[in-house]
Amino acid sequence: MLLLLLNRRFRKLVLCYPKNLAFSHTQKSNYVDVKMKWMKDPLYDSVNILLKSKELRPLISLKNIISKEPTGCIPISAVSKQNRILEVSGRVAGFLRRYPAVFEEFTGPKYNLPWFKLTQEAADLHHRECKVYAAHRSEIVDRLRRLILMSRERSLPLRIIQGMLWYLGLPEDYLKNSEEISKGYFQIVEMGDGEQALSASIGSNEQVFSVLHRNAMKSNGILHSPPSVIEFPLFPSKGFRLKRKIEQWLEEFQKAEYVSPYETFSSLDPNSDISEKRVAGVLHELLSLFVDNSAERRRLLCLKKHLGLPQKFHKVFERHPHIFYLLLKSKTCSVVLKEAYCAGSETAIERHPLLGVREGYARLMIESEAMLRSRRSTKPLEEIS
Repeated sequence: MLLLLLNRRFRKLVLCYPKNLAFSHTQKSNYVDVKMKWMKDPLYDSVNILLKSKELRPLISLKNIISKEPTGCIPISAVSKQNRILEVSGRVAGFLRRYPAVFEEFTGPKYNLPWFKLTQEAADLHHRECKVYAAHRSEIVDRLRRLILMSRERSLPLRIIQGMLWYLGLPEDYLKNSEEISKGYFQIVEMGDGEQALSASIGSNEQVFSVLHRNAMKSNGILHSPPSVIEFPLFPSKGFRLKRKIEQWLEEFQKAEYVSPYETFSSLDPNSDISEKRVAGVLHELLSLFVDNSAERRRLLCLKKHLGLPQKFHKVFERHPHIFYLLLKSKTCSVVLKEAYCAGSETAIERHPLLGVREGYARLMIESEAMLRSRRSTKPLEEIS
C-alpha cells in the first residue's frame, strides 16, 4: 500500500515537472486540476434576460417573420412546421399562445384558421430595435470583427458566424445582406476543406486591446501600453469559500503573464498557467462581445478549434467561479460573465446597444406569464413593474 502511494506521488511529480527548463520561470505549471462544487447564486437567477434567454431567441425569430409580412400577420400554417428550425419544443402554435403580451391571436379570413400578429407594445419594441440597430450598426458589426480577429487565421467559417449572429446582436440574414462584405470591410475567403469563411484584418498602425487590457489601462492611468501581468477582476458569490490550496493556485494564476486573445499563442506550453490564463482571457473577451454577456455553453464548442481552445476548455468555467457563473435552467447550461453584472462603472465592458431592447422582450415574456395566470384564476391582472 505504501509503495502504491509513493508511486502515485512520483507520477504526479513527473507530470507537474516542466518539460522545458528554459521556460520554467515564465511558463510554470501549478495546481490546475481544480474541482469546485457548483453553487447557486440568486443574483443571476433573478435577471430576466438570463432566465428567458432560451425562449427569447425563437420568440424574436417569430417576431421577425411576422414583422416582415406586408400585412403584419401570418396564419399558423406559415410556421407550424418550423419548430425544429426555430428550436421550439412542442408545437409552434402553443409557443405563440404562451406569450400573449407579444403575439395576438385572431381568426383569419378563410377557414377559421388561427392567425397571429404582434401586439402594439411588441410592434413598438420592434420599431425601436430597428432604429437602435441602424444608429449603432458600425459598433455592433465591430463586435463580429473582434470575434474574427481572435481566431487563428483571422477568419471564421460562415456556418460558425451564422450561429454567433444572435449573440453578437446581428440580424439572422446578416451574411446575405451585408454592406460590410460588399464594401470590403470583411472578405469572403475559401478554406482548405472547401468551406467559405469571413476574414478581417488589422491595420498597420492599429492596436486592438481586450477588455482586460482596457481595465488595466483605465485603473493605472496608462494610455498606450498595458502591463504584461494583468489580474482578472474576481466576483465571489455570497457564501462561496475556496480551499486553501485552491486559493494559493489562484494567487499564482493571477500573477501569470496575460496573453491577449488578439495575440499569437503558438509558442505557449498548453500545460502552463500562462496558457490557462490565455484560455480564460479568450472566453472572458468572447462573452464581453455578446448582447447579455452570456451564452449557452454547448454553442461555444464550435469555436474551440478556431480560437485555439483545449479539448475540455469548458472546465475553465468550473475552475474559475469568481469570473464565470454557470446558470442551470430548463435543462440548459449557460455561461455568464460575472464582471458585466457586478463591476458597474469600473469595467471597460461596453453595454451592447441592443441589450435594452432584448430586456424589453424579456419583460413582455414575464408579463405574458402574469396574463395567463390571471386568465386561469379569473383575478384582475396586477401591474407589472
